[in-house]
Amino acid sequence: MAAPPSGKVVYEQEGVFIHSSCGKNDDQDSLIPGVLRVIEKENEVIVDWRPLDDTLDTSNILCAGKDSSSVVEWTQTPKEKCSRGADRPSSYEAEWDMVTTVSFKKKHHSNGDVTAHANGESKWSFLFSLTDLKSIKQNKEGMGWSYLVFCLKDDVKLPALHFHHGDSKLLIKCLEKHVVLNESSQDKRILLVNSQNKSLSQSFENLFDEPSYGLLQIDLGKQPEVSRREPVSAEEWAKNMDSEGRILDVDYIKRLIFKGGLCHTLRKEAWKFLLGYFPWNSTKEERANLQKRKTDEYFRMKLQWKSVSEEQEKRNSRLRDYRSLIEKDVNRTDRTNKFYEGEDNPGLILLHDILMTYCMYDFDLGYVQGMSDLLSPVLYVMENEVDAFWCFVSYMDQMHQNFEEQMQGMKTQLIQLSTLLRLLDSGFCSYLESQDSGYLYFCFRWLLIRFKREFSFQDILRLWEVMWTELPCQNFHLLLCCAILESEKQQIMDKHYGFNEILKHINELSMKIDVEYILCKAEAISMQMMNCKELPQAVSEILGIESSSVTPDSDTGEDESGGVLSCPTSLYQSISPPVIAANGTRDSTQQMPDTQSLTPA
Repeated sequence: MAAPPSGKVVYEQEGVFIHSSCGKNDDQDSLIPGVLRVIEKENEVIVDWRPLDDTLDTSNILCAGKDSSSVVEWTQTPKEKCSRGADRPSSYEAEWDMVTTVSFKKKHHSNGDVTAHANGESKWSFLFSLTDLKSIKQNKEGMGWSYLVFCLKDDVKLPALHFHHGDSKLLIKCLEKHVVLNESSQDKRILLVNSQNKSLSQSFENLFDEPSYGLLQIDLGKQPEVSRREPVSAEEWAKNMDSEGRILDVDYIKRLIFKGGLCHTLRKEAWKFLLGYFPWNSTKEERANLQKRKTDEYFRMKLQWKSVSEEQEKRNSRLRDYRSLIEKDVNRTDRTNKFYEGEDNPGLILLHDILMTYCMYDFDLGYVQGMSDLLSPVLYVMENEVDAFWCFVSYMDQMHQNFEEQMQGMKTQLIQLSTLLRLLDSGFCSYLESQDSGYLYFCFRWLLIRFKREFSFQDILRLWEVMWTELPCQNFHLLLCCAILESEKQQIMDKHYGFNEILKHINELSMKIDVEYILCKAEAISMQMMNCKELPQAVSEILGIESSSVTPDSDTGEDESGGVLSCPTSLYQSISPPVIAANGTRDSTQQMPDTQSLTPA
């Protein structure tokens, strides 16, 4: 048998067969016995299957291309044929070096279809990196054994692997240490691989090398009671705008939005401010001029991809890939929402066109799976292609690092989340670590697309607009994560959930979380931390709190030396609206603490 790729073997199973349809009888499969291995090699994990046949020719290895995620057949030319035996490449590096001595042709395989020579001698093996894996299909044969089919990106399927000696559960458990596998909602036999794990999995072993990880346990005291108010009404919004359309008190209106969100009729206008498309100090006329300029700019970029001919696109693989992925994602984004349901829906066309135009705006990033989830609510609210695009651009400016190749933003957020959770409940963190869940990998989707798939569509509109106020502190979304985890801690620990059970439980929370409860709890946690007399410096930096060793004065929001804290507790006290004179004009020289005026009639 050919030597496996070099590296650390973390899983090995003999008695894994390929059933070839090239047997002597048409109605009988040929059984090709082999060994399946999972190998950790530097910064990647390799899945490798090789037949036990010692005469295997490694020049016919079926291999996933690193850059194309495709499966290729290595076909030798006579002049380049490599010698067998001792000179045969036996390492992973040597096998990849053979790329320079072979010609390629793309080869798609159906389940169980294995190329073999006329004498029945198998000439195939395969290996691939987990970063190229798209899904795993599990099934059971009538004889009692199980089999798996690996599907790579570009929908290329590898031959089915039949586990004659034991089942595939240990393999799945091994793979779950490196990638997140989610059960398909369409077919429970299929496990889908989280496509964003590539760079993250390469550095998880060193994820918590940051010094902030070793926080001392601090008594944060009891979480305060927090209540929320009604959404900001159109009347309240209008009263905070002057005759030229300027927002008079930005901090005040942000506090209102943080505490209650917006009524839906206001979102189309207010979101443009919250996302940074409209400057807060702009007049109505200035905003109209801005929209004209941005409309021209948008359609110039849209024309760039619209005018690409079929012949041009054949020579532009990146644009083809972007278009293909966008089309796939658009067709499965929020299709139960009336704005996107049905065939030939204009909402879907706009979703597609905006994402394609974004590729022209930021061609280096282009399109990455998950971005359609961020655009969908924005387009739903704006009901306008141009406004939705520029609001999406502003949102992507915040989220950009989540989708970059190295995913540095995701790594940083997971480190920060661990730091906050450890301060909040070190015992729960220790339990998660004991179940190989200390990396908080199960929070990946929450962070990547800002809870988009965890809450109902309408709840996401509320959650996002609250987060966009950037109150009460930096990284409030991490405190939302803490609030959810703290709410589920009791069940996870009482029922002694292990790695798989924790992952399953967190995934099943989707659409079951009460958004108002979690917002209250996260706000209470922020108060708890900001009122702490000796808040660790690492936590202060995460939350953007300049002073961490002093207690804010409850009346002024100042520390004992007179310095104003970056997040004063006055945010949590009554929000004082500007005084409105009897004639309906604003008296900007006075303030009155009339909390009754916060509740719309």
